[in-house]
Order: sequence, then structure tokens, then C-alpha cells
Amino acid sequence: MGQPGFFDLDKRLEAISAKGDPLEALNFIVPFESFRAGIEAVVRPSAEERKSSAGRKPFDAVMMFKILVLQTLYNLADEQVEYQIRDRLSFMRFLGLGLEDTVPDATTVWLFREALAEAETPFERFNGYLEAKGYIARGGQIVDATIVNAPKQHNTRDENEAIKAGKTPEGWDEKPAKNAQKDKDARWTKKNEESFYGYKNHVSVDRKHKIIRRYAETDASVHDSQKLDEILDKSNTSNEVWADSAYRSAETEVKLKGKGYKSRIHRRGARSHPLSERQKAANTTRSRVRARVEHVFADQENGMGGIFVRTSGMARAAVKIGMMNLVYNMRRFVWLERAAGAPG
Repeated sequence: MGQPGFFDLDKRLEAISAKGDPLEALNFIVPFESFRAGIEAVVRPSAEERKSSAGRKPFDAVMMFKILVLQTLYNLADEQVEYQIRDRLSFMRFLGLGLEDTVPDATTVWLFREALAEAETPFERFNGYLEAKGYIARGGQIVDATIVNAPKQHNTRDENEAIKAGKTPEGWDEKPAKNAQKDKDARWTKKNEESFYGYKNHVSVDRKHKIIRRYAETDASVHDSQKLDEILDKSNTSNEVWADSAYRSAETEVKLKGKGYKSRIHRRGARSHPLSERQKAANTTRSRVRARVEHVFADQENGMGGIFVRTSGMARAAVKIGMMNLVYNMRRFVWLERAAGAPG
């Protein structure tokens, strides 16, 4: 067998394109260069590093950011994304790498993601771009939250009690390696009689475009309604707010009305006060709208490799959740542009 040449590689890439490479469309439609300034502000090398000729040159900031996009899109660990970049031509093309180019290793990816926590939020930057393209928030907003699973911790009961109290369990300070690997921010919660451990992703989605406009992250034990004020999007052209019955309370209804919003939150019955047929019918009507936010979470779960994080601690989970919401919006933007007949 002879050595593969340039035209052999080109034909292989053409075949991948013919099969409908989703990364090609993402690369063509999403303005990745627009993220450069915000990223380089926190990850660019120091003056001493730039003057030094020793060691390898730093990797391009936008390329590193696109690695995080790949990692989020396919829910890959750092070691897995390094391997997949080396193995998959579609990944290399997306990143602008040739077969002869150096691939960032897992540690480099980890360090870049750590630094990105201090950057101007890429989520807000991209949403500003979407609005400039005409995808403003319309039709009212739908709010909801989903559990983001995290690796379960094998702690003793006393250790868990100390963590809940905001303390470091006895003996952990003497074992820095163990302490660093423990997640002291994630929490347990129950949903439909099933226990989950991790965090929550609270979102507000506009009804018209089904784009995530605002979000907040918490540990899993925080009730969905506690972040309602924080994620409400004042820029939406409609004042209607949809949510499931978990958000319903007399206090919430008063707050929404006081801020000029029109509540479309599901009503819930009580044991002594069941819902009337009219109220049930109203809930059914509202469900048709509210279901659009479930489509968002379903896409993150099924189209992006699952809703979970491998990191430990709230700060790192926040970066991962932010990337999850950003990449969803990128995918949604590509779909909207194609539906509108845009090239690519």
C-alpha cells in the first residue's frame, strides 16, 4: 500500500461532506472568530512567554475554544477528545488541523477550560450576535430546569453532613489529592421518586425561536422556582411566561404581575381543591407551548451526548453548563439558518 497523498485525503473529506458532516455546517455558519477577543483577554501568553523562544508556541485560542465545542457536542472527557481529534478527519477539519499538525493533549485542554472560567462569557457574546442577526426573543418565554448529573461521591454519613454544613470533612485537609478530587458543591435531589446527584441548569427559552436566552446554574437541591427572577428575560417582545406547576405560588403570581409579566404557569390542584375541568383544559393548552423547552433538554440529552458533567465543584460545573447551553444555541442557529434558506 502506498502513502496517502493530498488528493487521497481531499477525496476522503469530500466523501465525509457528502454524507452531511454537521461540523462543516457549524464551522461555516457560526462566527467563531467573534469569540477571539474575549478568550484571548484571559488565555493569551504573558509577555515573558511571548519573548521566549523556548518551548512550543501556544495553541490558537479560537482553535482551543472549538475543542471545547467538540467536547461539549459529543460529551467527551479530556483524554477522549484528544484521541478523537487525532483519529477523526472531521474533527481535524473543524479545527483547521492537518495530519502533520500538533494536537493539544488532554492537560492542555483542561488548563484552557480552567482559564476560560475567567473569560467574558461566550454565551452572552453569541446571544448578542443572534440578536444582531434578527433572532430577537419573541412570543414570550418558557422557563424550566433540568438536572445535570455529576459523578457520585462515596462519602461517609459524617462527611456528607460536614459538606452540607459548608465545612471540609475531618482529615481531608491532610490529604490534598483526595480533597481536590471531591465535589463539595453538588447535592442530591429526588424527582419522580428517583434520586439524582449533581447540579441544575435553569433556563429561559423564547417561544418563537426556541433559543436559550438566560440561564443559571445551581446544585441539584435548589428548587426550580428559586431562580425564576434571575432567568427571566426582560428583552422578550411578549410579556407571557410559561412554566410547569412547580413554579406556581401566590407569591410568584404577585411578583410576575408587579413586573409586568402575564403568567401562563400551570395551575395545580390540592387534595381538597382539585382542578376544575376548565383549569385542566387551560393546562393542556399551556402544555403545548411549554413543551418547547422540553425539546431543548431533549436535544442536549440525545443530540449532544447527555446532560452530565465529569468535573467537580460549582465553578467548573458552571463552565460546562454554560458551554452546554452555548453549543445548543449554536446548533439551533444552524438549524434556523438552514430553515431560512441560508447557504451552507
